[in-house]
Amino acid sequence: MKYLHIALMIGLMSFAGILQAQKQPNVLYIMADDHAATAIGAYNSRLAQYNPTPAIDQLAKEGVRLNQVFCTNSICVPSRGTILTGQYNKTSGCKVNASSLPAKKQYLAIEMKKAGYHTAVIGKWHLKEEPAAFDYYKILPGQGDYINPEFREFGKGAFPENIVQHEGHSSDVIGDIGVEWLSNHDKNKPFFLSLHFKAPHGPWKNAKRFDSYLADVEVEYPDNLFDKGNQGSIATRGHNDELVNYIGTSIGRRNHLRNATRGMDKTNADALSDEELKRKSYQLYIKQYLRCVRGVDENVQKVISYLKENNLYDNTVIVYTGDQGMWLGEHDYIDKRWMYEESMRMPLIIRYPKGIKAGTQCETLINNTDFAPTILDFAGVENPEYMHGSSFKSIVETGEEPKGWRKATYYRYWLHMKAHYNPAHFGIRTKQYKLIFFYGCNEKGNYLTTPPGWEFYDLKEDPFEMNNLYGEEKYAEVIEDLKEQLKEIRKKYNETDEDNPVIQAVIEKHWNTTDESIAEAIAISHKAKAELSALAQTNKNKPKKKHKKKNKAD
Repeated sequence: MKYLHIALMIGLMSFAGILQAQKQPNVLYIMADDHAATAIGAYNSRLAQYNPTPAIDQLAKEGVRLNQVFCTNSICVPSRGTILTGQYNKTSGCKVNASSLPAKKQYLAIEMKKAGYHTAVIGKWHLKEEPAAFDYYKILPGQGDYINPEFREFGKGAFPENIVQHEGHSSDVIGDIGVEWLSNHDKNKPFFLSLHFKAPHGPWKNAKRFDSYLADVEVEYPDNLFDKGNQGSIATRGHNDELVNYIGTSIGRRNHLRNATRGMDKTNADALSDEELKRKSYQLYIKQYLRCVRGVDENVQKVISYLKENNLYDNTVIVYTGDQGMWLGEHDYIDKRWMYEESMRMPLIIRYPKGIKAGTQCETLINNTDFAPTILDFAGVENPEYMHGSSFKSIVETGEEPKGWRKATYYRYWLHMKAHYNPAHFGIRTKQYKLIFFYGCNEKGNYLTTPPGWEFYDLKEDPFEMNNLYGEEKYAEVIEDLKEQLKEIRKKYNETDEDNPVIQAVIEKHWNTTDESIAEAIAISHKAKAELSALAQTNKNKPKKKHKKKNKAD
């Protein structure tokens, strides 16, 4: 009788666990690296006609598509750090790609585990330190490899030596590992699975089965690939455009330091005109990218099929996003980093039929500090005070914004003139306007300083940011108001430069445009032109490297 009693108690406890798991929704958070909203069919861009994402589009049809979602820093580690902590970069400690996130600050995983969830992260991690706050992990070292990738796996030894090898394309492998974990996870608990694809991060290698996709198609070009209009400023183009050949990695040969043509077959390339070369380079770039996107989409479908087959689909909050946007030729740019729309904007689709009406759209201004609070809200957890963001769960359920919801979002890119030659900058975006201040130096002021300058865009009249209107009398009051809001946001979220005399001096001198500040910006532009042209010549004379460094950070 005693043993029967014990058995009954164990059975009741197990049943209680199953009931709790059913009460709380599962959460599947899927994030692809550098997946721009432009490359998701549901966002109806110029690329939707090529049907790159049928599975992801179906999620949007069955859930909500959010249209005004922005990252606070458009590179991998800072964005991922913000998503896990709910904090802006200076507080999270993830300002640049060399930053790391210790287990004690992996807050989303910590809070979900406390709420009773069985947690896992699979795929790209990139945050350097062990994801020890999760119950289970299987992560790519650094950026990881596309073909036959290695992973660091929980339970296979001490981190970071716990390496296991897989054969196949990384997207397929990550999808398979996700399904395997779902099959074996603790069924007495709801699950929280973060499934992170490496794709479509460059340099691209798609699975062979996608080689024929778009092979006989000339993919549509963005209009502003060939015409930048009045986009930019002295900060991004130099005085009288003297820096256009050195700032912002280009599709064509515009940028002498780095451009997309360097990965092309150089046979007869010199004989092509700038426009011909740009067109050829764009077609290679966009097709490689979209083929990797198709691989992600297939594996999203693989995971969804598992959920359906196991009666989990409708009790799982499914979130699909990218860690930031991506330049797909617009303004003759590649990569991300800029505060301009294509790299700042994040795709975000959420499906949960128990709370979200199918086929809805949301125009609320959201940034990635809000992701963690929202996921926690779905799990029944109150927003921790240390998180800067807020939950938008009630917004996607009701379509109503709560009183006091943000009217503006903040952005900060810290990594001055590294990798893709983007100047450091910060700014503010409302639903209609965007104001950017390029301060043009690193934190020590000792590397390729570029001219400070302001840019202002009326997004209602100019959604593609073709006309910088900073200095126009018509917008003087709007700009002054945005500057005051920018000051308030920076102070509120510990984002000021009061602790950095180099950057603070630039801000103070160039916050208001004067004859003196203009003269200094011009002088800096001339100096930058000399330094950058010398660097370009040095790079041209360097012998080509024959080896590839594995797991290089982006």
